[in-house]
Amino acid sequence: MGKEKQYVAQLNISRMIGVNIEDPIMKDFVAQLDEINLLGEQSKGFIWRLKSEGGNATSYNPYNDDRIIVNFTVWETPEHLKDFVYNTAHRLVMKDRKKWFENLGQPSYVLWYVDADKMPTIDEAEERLAHLQKNGSSSYAFDFKNIFTPTK
Repeated sequence: MGKEKQYVAQLNISRMIGVNIEDPIMKDFVAQLDEINLLGEQSKGFIWRLKSEGGNATSYNPYNDDRIIVNFTVWETPEHLKDFVYNTAHRLVMKDRKKWFENLGQPSYVLWYVDADKMPTIDEAEERLAHLQKNGSSSYAFDFKNIFTPTK
């Protein structure tokens, strides 16, 4: 049997300083969302991202906390994702994140491999992040500092 293709999934959570996404303190962040999301979708290696009919994922509330927003995507490789995060206009959003988001004091993003023919779920993503927060990086749940190779 041949080696099945795997992609890398990522979940990133952030707790807003504002009371919700409509809070005036979030205005500059929200103003960039469509542009940055489009840039991601057009980036090399992009496969998929969680989004509502509004075009982003800010309406999803898997943590039952109106101040936590999620970004959930799938990429061909960790390197493609890392290139988007740190080598495009997205890096400017990262640079300014303290204007809009609290420091959670623990990992706020996680990477893991998924079979190319199976999309990950938000429940799986939450579980992977919780695993990373509790146990540190492993092939099951990792970060950019500890990139593992696909398991298949």
